[in-house]
Amino acid sequence: MTSAQTQPTPVDARPGGAAFVRWMLIALVIIAIDQVTKIYFNTQFQFGERVNILPFFDFTLLFNRGAAFSFLASEEGWQRWFFTGLGVIASIVIAVLLYRNPGQRRFALALTLIMGGALGNVIDRMVYGHVVDFLLFYWRDWYYPAFNIADMAITGGAILLVIDELLRARKPRAE
Repeated sequence: MTSAQTQPTPVDARPGGAAFVRWMLIALVIIAIDQVTKIYFNTQFQFGERVNILPFFDFTLLFNRGAAFSFLASEEGWQRWFFTGLGVIASIVIAVLLYRNPGQRRFALALTLIMGGALGNVIDRMVYGHVVDFLLFYWRDWYYPAFNIADMAITGGAILLVIDELLRARKPRAE
């Protein structure tokens, strides 16, 4: 037996342990921050209103009935339920992965960010029928599509997931 086989698994690394609960709480914090900011912009701004913050950044209020980069936004409404279902299914799969792998910190953080962001946007689709966006970056005549805190969490989680996989692939494998 190797020393790794004889040592007990830390409680935080066990499926369903304290780490899993912490990941769920972090996802809830992401959802709460996302929803509070969306409520603020939805109540304090008129649709399309812009407030300049920096020469390349405005606060605004825009609605997206589609997905990233307004994908499928011009459809008749079925996309609301499609993206809602996709977000819920992804979150369930992520919760299972977090339950099984709570001790893999980078992997778990990436999944937590994605889940928190996905559920933040699911709430918008259920409550408003669209996602509320309010962050707008641009340069002269070029505009990046408006986005929100949930989108930032999803993007950050996806980047972290790729980094985790690249670092994991570079590790020497134990035989």
